[in-house]
Order: sequence, then structure tokens, then C-alpha cells
Amino acid sequence: MKVCSLSFGEIIILHKNLAEVIVNEGVVIDEVMVDEYHDALLNSLEAPFSLLVNKKYSYSYTFGAQKIIAHLKEIKAMAVVSNTSGGVMSTETLISVNNNYKCKIKIFAKKEDAKSWLDSL
Repeated sequence: MKVCSLSFGEIIILHKNLAEVIVNEGVVIDEVMVDEYHDALLNSLEAPFSLLVNKKYSYSYTFGAQKIIAHLKEIKAMAVVSNTSGGVMSTETLISVNNNYKCKIKIFAKKEDAKSWLDSL
């Protein structure tokens, strides 16, 4: 299993076209970090790829980052794992900000359920 360290978290490569993303506690993701994130995904995975975003820590986004975080055509689907109401609300906000971008995204309470959904696509 390969791990790509980012300045604000890590990407764990689960398969050639599937990765788990974990952002560190308290981070405010900005546009520069989104570019770093997108570059790491494109250099580490085979397109089209799916992402399991594990919101095990609390973090936020600048509005500019919110508008571009999911705008990578190589992303096939994203499963977001969150077991807090704040994590679910922030994910729903991201989805609404990006509602014109056609990417399958679903929120889960359990990592196993999220991975099963991604594997079924």
C-alpha cells in the first residue's frame, strides 16, 4: 500500500484506481492545497478513479477551494465517510456548491459501506 504525504494530510492508494483521502485536524484547505491534492491524485492513480474521503478529523475549506475541489474529470465517484453532523453538513455544502459538476458522490457513516459502494461501480 502506497501513501502519498501531502502538506495537509495523506492519500492512501488502495488500488490502482481507488484511494482513501485523510485531511489533518484543523486544516483550512485553500486553492493551493487543492492543486497539490489534484496533482497527487493524477500522479498516483489510473483514471478514471474513485475516492474514499475519510472525514475522521475536522477541517474546512475556503470558498475558492470549495468551488474547485471536485472538478477533476478523472474522478469517477467519491464516497465520503463521516459520523458527525458537522462532517455531513460540510459535505452537503460542498455538494451543493458543485451541483453543476457531474460526479457520483454519496455520504456514509461507515467506511466499509463506502468502500463497498465504490467497489460496486
